[in-house]
Amino acid sequence: MRPYLIQQIINPCQASNRDAALDLEKIFSMASTRIEKLCIEHGMKMTEQRRVIAQVLSLADDHPDVEEVYRRASAEDSRISIATVYRTVRLFEEAGIIERHDFGDGRARYEEITDQHHDHLINVRTGEVIEFQNTEIETLQEAIARKHGMQLVGHRLELYAVPLSDDSPEEK
Repeated sequence: MRPYLIQQIINPCQASNRDAALDLEKIFSMASTRIEKLCIEHGMKMTEQRRVIAQVLSLADDHPDVEEVYRRASAEDSRISIATVYRTVRLFEEAGIIERHDFGDGRARYEEITDQHHDHLINVRTGEVIEFQNTEIETLQEAIARKHGMQLVGHRLELYAVPLSDDSPEEK
């Protein structure tokens, strides 16, 4: 059973500042995923449906589109509608909690924003997305920016590829 968080912020007139701080600390500590904690930090009301959607996105080891988020979330709570998923995903994206990607398959796909930078390698045959980090690429990008009199402040690298052989394990 998922923990149920207090869904309204304490009215300071009803409790001392100390009690309110303890209650908010309790709410924050009960959040089970990083996305839930970020939502609370942003002052979002965490309904049970938003909580389920946040958990689906936090636990995803792929980059699900809205329909896949809906499929996973509705398996946890059948009351969740596709419209709720669309609204919640948009809300999380606007708050800078999740990031939208277009990997060339015509679907917006999402992942949690983390402090750990990574790039993407996309298998255009299967749609598989491989996250990777490469210090040589990072260094080269910074050098290119400097060569043109610029300081790199961010980037997004998506490599689109096909397997080297037709009998690649991903194809079987």
